[in-house]
Amino acid sequence: MSVRAGRRAVVVGEALVDRVHSVDGSVAELPGGSPANVALALARLGQTPQLVTSLADDERGRRVREWLETSGVVVAAAHVAGARTSVATARLDATGAARYEFDIDWRVDTGLADDSDLLHVGSIATQLEPGASDVARLVEQRRCTSTISFDPNIRPALVGDAESARERVHRMVALADVIKASDEDIRWLHPTRTALEVAREWHAAGAAIVVVTEGGDGAFAVARCGVVRVPAERVVVVDTVGAGDTFMAALVDGLIGHGLVGAAERAELRAISRERLAQLVQRCAAAAAVTVSRRGTDPPRRSELPATPPSEPAQAPDHGVGYSSR
Repeated sequence: MSVRAGRRAVVVGEALVDRVHSVDGSVAELPGGSPANVALALARLGQTPQLVTSLADDERGRRVREWLETSGVVVAAAHVAGARTSVATARLDATGAARYEFDIDWRVDTGLADDSDLLHVGSIATQLEPGASDVARLVEQRRCTSTISFDPNIRPALVGDAESARERVHRMVALADVIKASDEDIRWLHPTRTALEVAREWHAAGAAIVVVTEGGDGAFAVARCGVVRVPAERVVVVDTVGAGDTFMAALVDGLIGHGLVGAAERAELRAISRERLAQLVQRCAAAAAVTVSRRGTDPPRRSELPATPPSEPAQAPDHGVGYSSR
């Protein structure tokens, strides 16, 4: 296995404040943003990720930066004079699921990105201009040296025209080695098709691994070795904020741990076995379950996850209550 100089993981995308409205009427402001959540979860799992983002030099921006750096994230953000830190308003329903509204301006200096074995992008950062085009160019440049991971994490309130959003997603899909999407993402992008059909199409387009999360129904992964399903973890859901991002971070962390990141490892990643893939995805579900059991984006630390994942591929049960992530 070859090892390139540079950082193991770089995450590029938005960091913001989540203004969370609970069903009891309470309102809390919590740091967040999908890529920022991924970087935070990676740091808590023992990595030292760099987050390339946009943060204003205001009270909210300083609070978000402190939240990230306290957990070990290296934050690279170019300040824009007069800018304000973006806000996502999350309204929770009785099940803890969140509906979002956004006040966001996405601009980024991708020249701040370190060399890395893996580059992760997704969410608003790949959809909202002017930053989305800069992110796409960075992915194209880094693919020759880095594993590319992508989470579309569609925000209908922001993406506008569905056809344009699909084109941007498909551009990233064609460049990605690892894709994680929720069943909700896929229903919005392709309302007349099943999640499995779309996952297989994305795999055929070039991705080594495509993982689809299905909330309480667990998750499945498509790879050359076939389709692997894992059950949801049984847990009392407090809220779902950051669950999918934790799942994504655990997947990246697992790939790093198995030595499957870096362009030189692309062939080995494509050849991943069913057993190893099931181990990775089951650990992701366990990580996401910790996050949904706590308020806001509060992902687990490495010590909170099973030290040794199951040795056999897990298949989704026909019944039961649980949660993996969306």
